[in-house]
Amino acid sequence: MSKKPNIIIIMADQLAAQALSLYGNPVCKTPHLNELANQGIVFENAYSNNPVCVPSRASMLSGMLCPEISAYDNATELASSVPTMAHYMRSLGYWTFLSGKMHFIGPDQLHGFNERLTTDVYPANYDWIGNWSEGPSYVPSGTALNGIVEAGPCIRTMQEDYDDEVEFQSLRKIYDLARYNEQNPFFGVVSFTSPHTPFNVSQKYWDLYNDEDINSPDVGPIPFEELDYFSKSLFFAHGRHRHTITEEHIRKTRQAYYGMISYIDDKIGKIVSLLKETNQLNNTALFFVSDHGEMLGERGMWFKQCFWEWSAHVPMIASIPWASKGIRSSVVTSLVDLLPTIIEIGNKNNKVFSDNLSGKSLVPFANGNQDISDSIAISDYYHIGPCVPTRMVRKGSFKLIYTHGHPNLLFDLKKDPKELINLSSNEKYKTTLDELLSICLKDWDPDKINSDIIKSQKRRLMIKAVPGDPPDWDFISQRGDDKRYVRKEGVDATKGKLRIPPVETVPPDMPALSKLEINEIMTGKKTFLFKKLNKLNQ
Repeated sequence: MSKKPNIIIIMADQLAAQALSLYGNPVCKTPHLNELANQGIVFENAYSNNPVCVPSRASMLSGMLCPEISAYDNATELASSVPTMAHYMRSLGYWTFLSGKMHFIGPDQLHGFNERLTTDVYPANYDWIGNWSEGPSYVPSGTALNGIVEAGPCIRTMQEDYDDEVEFQSLRKIYDLARYNEQNPFFGVVSFTSPHTPFNVSQKYWDLYNDEDINSPDVGPIPFEELDYFSKSLFFAHGRHRHTITEEHIRKTRQAYYGMISYIDDKIGKIVSLLKETNQLNNTALFFVSDHGEMLGERGMWFKQCFWEWSAHVPMIASIPWASKGIRSSVVTSLVDLLPTIIEIGNKNNKVFSDNLSGKSLVPFANGNQDISDSIAISDYYHIGPCVPTRMVRKGSFKLIYTHGHPNLLFDLKKDPKELINLSSNEKYKTTLDELLSICLKDWDPDKINSDIIKSQKRRLMIKAVPGDPPDWDFISQRGDDKRYVRKEGVDATKGKLRIPPVETVPPDMPALSKLEINEIMTGKKTFLFKKLNKLNQ
């Protein structure tokens, strides 16, 4: 057995912490996650560093905030010159592997990993570039509310195809490492695509839940005219003005979402069981996280791409063989803290590898440290919707949402966990606001960020528009990977077509609005009469 502990990070996609019983949800059934928590530590205040897939994962792997690595949207490359977890762990003598989704864009599809066991579920190209010149109505992936209005049980989904493959390859690799890798410790990332939209799950997992047990959102839809600028922009970017959402849609979506989480929970149980069976568990540090959350109907919103708690707050559970067990920590943390944590776990001499990392090691908290006074989390967002630089800062119980050029939002999550009372204009909280703004703007110039993003978008859009065959960067692990998952068509269209039984796309039941009309609504030149169009959404 290796002297250094093995390390595995298990990732879910789009899993909100609030959906789990570990974080207070009485509905969702996750016995294996609960047991993992009993063997380790639950971080109660963990955040994504960007509430969208590609930048979040790039930030997590590099241990750096998104502006430092120019990670802006879902078509942004992680530069090959940026060291990742895999590079750091290999330098410490670890064998490294990746199984599942990581959403690398560009020709480097390994980013330091010794081996990659599966293809990616999404394309590695420039298809999903954010284009701020198009305004808040622009959606590069074609995603709308179809994942909600078509939610429900089925025989099989494309996402289950993928996640079963990720599970199989991960288990086989664990067997092989038990057979042949007696000298070197291993570091692995096992990354599933569930419970990402669309919200469909096989009957077995749907039937774990009864209709009457499904809870409703804590906060219902907020009238359009009362929304902040950020939320108004996502109203259009997510197509909420096109589909009628009923109470039945909400119930089915949440039931499917919980079922998808239970489906992933079973896979976590199999990984842990196999580590135990092969006598590797006692020398393996296990982490469970998600790249970002899911609004799941809270505030009338869906998906992610915002800083409300259901979108930005992620689960983080760690089980480290020699650390304390069954504890909970209120330290404010984020995904960039994972890299310095695993470096410390894998490096017995505590040698400093890099002074460029944005995060901090969580090992002291796993040992029971309760000093959380200076802990902060920073999250950026530069994709679709507001089309301006945005940033979140969490320190203590307070949370700042900064949207460049628009009013600040400040919440005390201890007194106001539903984020309904904006304190930014309250003189009593001026000192707190100033402190969080200072943290937000330190080494972060929103005007420069804005300029850099627009330049990046123009360069990539130019390359995308060049005639001829586009670059083919998809990682192919087996024959058929170039067609098996999402490649040429939009996300919802592909997943709907590959569902068993296939479903007909549910067309919007409300009229489209032009780019000009949406821009006039967003700038206050025109009143939005959504209540008259669709009272069910308000």
